[in-house]
Amino acid sequence: MAFGGLTNDSGDGDNAEINMIPLIDVMLVLLVIFIITAPMMTHAVKVELPQASSRPNEVKPETISLSIQADGSVYWNAQAVDAAAWQSRMDAAAQQIPQPEIHIRADGELAYRHVARIMADAAKAGLGKLGFVTDPHTR
Repeated sequence: MAFGGLTNDSGDGDNAEINMIPLIDVMLVLLVIFIITAPMMTHAVKVELPQASSRPNEVKPETISLSIQADGSVYWNAQAVDAAAWQSRMDAAAQQIPQPEIHIRADGELAYRHVARIMADAAKAGLGKLGFVTDPHTR
């Protein structure tokens, strides 16, 4: 590669090589800046924070046991109730915060329509947590 005057007599055309020296200089300057500023980023003020010993108050929802015997009689927490009574109790339970869980215990010989009626009444009242209690040991 010849260095010379203003005229290009060789006829090679333009030089298509990238000059790497300025690129290396810029990268070295950035590296030095990074080396100087990196320890400053980890500098923090030491503060002794207070320790709290309290825990949030977790309110567990009430569990209501709703038992249905084979003859169709309904028991609300072991108290016999009629249709109007359990509907009014469901309406009152739906207003509680948090809403109670309804555990339905139905006799195995009971027609499904009785269980479906209880579930429909709970849904109309706005109760969303229904569960069925079963005995896994019986066949």
